[in-house]
Amino acid sequence: MDSTPHGAAVTAAGFGVKGPRGWAFRDIDLTAGPGSVIAVQGPSGSGRTCLLLALTGRMKSAAGTAEVGGLPLPKKMSAVRSVTALAHVPGVAELDPALTVGEHLRERALLQGRFGGSLRALLRPRRERRAEARALVDTALTAAGLDLESLPKGIRTSVRDLERLEALRLSVALALIGGPRLLAVDDTDLKLSNHERAAAWELLRGLAAAGTTVLAVCSEPPEEGEGVVLVHTGSRPERDAPKGAPGTSPATTDATPPADSKSPKHNTGSTDSTDSTDHADSTGTTGNESTKRDKQQGPDDEEGAADALAEAGRA
Repeated sequence: MDSTPHGAAVTAAGFGVKGPRGWAFRDIDLTAGPGSVIAVQGPSGSGRTCLLLALTGRMKSAAGTAEVGGLPLPKKMSAVRSVTALAHVPGVAELDPALTVGEHLRERALLQGRFGGSLRALLRPRRERRAEARALVDTALTAAGLDLESLPKGIRTSVRDLERLEALRLSVALALIGGPRLLAVDDTDLKLSNHERAAAWELLRGLAAAGTTVLAVCSEPPEEGEGVVLVHTGSRPERDAPKGAPGTSPATTDATPPADSKSPKHNTGSTDSTDSTDHADSTGTTGNESTKRDKQQGPDDEEGAADALAEAGRA
């Protein structure tokens, strides 16, 4: 295990998850140091959320290898879960619209105090434990950029009354209360305006700069891609083969941009027909390598990502 004090390094080679009827994703190669921003880009249904869950120890991989903070997957899934946190993941870590902001924060602080610390910490005087819980919440809210005073009803504001960016900030704050080494955020830019999208990426960059590794699923990577590790799931339209051409899967290696480039670092991976809107095979290259032999999509692979997510939900 590495000795990094906070952020967790993330690596993967040929990493993949398979559902009952096909691959959710596979052939993902990734190298990111502690305190990195990892952007997972791909069309809906291409296995983005499955990759997020697999790299945080919530879904068992079926191919390749991966490590988070020096902890190998899937062998150390429980240990990986203890150093990672999820935010904004539908059906797994999502906000309850019927609860208020304060109720969410109190519940999370209570769980952290009960299960996130040592037995000795539970035996301390109640006043000390309450003071520590308040400090954890205040620190998380500040890091997430959520100003309670700016909300319509302050801490009593219902989640259903939050703007989308405010809800994202609250979800991130709740995840940060546990002090994770890696924060995984799903649907980062879902239904956000350009201004809100820029603010969301500024938030995540700030968390990474403070030492927490950030893994964020998105439909579009940040415009300023310098220092961002970009991972693709599904085929990329700009690299697709012409119609009728034989399909290939892209080679998966790191491609570091030139020193004067602002484009993200690419760590690419392919999926097998998990996107229902993209049934044609695709071609692509990474760095100076040519494309590999084609991997024909099977008729039962289209629901791979959905099946894998369903299995995770039942686990």
